[in-house]
Amino acid sequence: MEQAEGLNEPASSTSPIYDAGRIASGQPDYRFLRLIGLDAWQRLPVAVQRRFSKRLPAGTSVVYQGVVRETHLNFVGRCLAQAARLIGSPLPRDDRATGPAVVVVMQNQTTEAQNWVRTYTRPSGTTQTITSEKRFQGPTGLEEYVGAGIGMTLDVTEDNGALVFRSNRYFFEAGPVRFMLPRFLSPGQMTIIHRDEGGDQFCFELQLIHTWFGVLFHQIAHFSDA
Repeated sequence: MEQAEGLNEPASSTSPIYDAGRIASGQPDYRFLRLIGLDAWQRLPVAVQRRFSKRLPAGTSVVYQGVVRETHLNFVGRCLAQAARLIGSPLPRDDRATGPAVVVVMQNQTTEAQNWVRTYTRPSGTTQTITSEKRFQGPTGLEEYVGAGIGMTLDVTEDNGALVFRSNRYFFEAGPVRFMLPRFLSPGQMTIIHRDEGGDQFCFELQLIHTWFGVLFHQIAHFSDA
């Protein structure tokens, strides 16, 4: 991974990773840049760089409002989503659900992790809220923790101008003890794609594919910058 020169120093206003008028507050947050490397980061649209380099001060959050366009679950995916309610319902559980959605991102000032809260409209008119914590640690440099001791390590890459997160290993932790789930027991590879669509709009695509059971679920949503 190529390291950006002077990443520990304030960026200049002419730097390709600094957008003086759009950074949320203070200096940029370089953690996602470090994960993918400078060359890959510079291939991302400026709007994506801006969203993933916002440094959030204490007591603030970023809100993205949008709409879910598609949600599809196969039979195994529906069973998995219902079973996952035991650990806080971290998966969409309504096939063909569409409607308004809101994503809120907050910074944990104690751990430096990012807290993500996603709220979706269900066909019944109620809502489903999915919470997770992005931790900048572990063997790949990034983990997503969904609760009840369950999480996954993530690989982060750039692909045709999109920022892509792919699950690497799933784990269970209890205090200082962590157990990595054998790959053959994995629920599948989770892929999350953030693709800019111009005009302060972006697409969020979520997919879980199992080796034996195919596409367990697939969701596409569109959001706007706050």
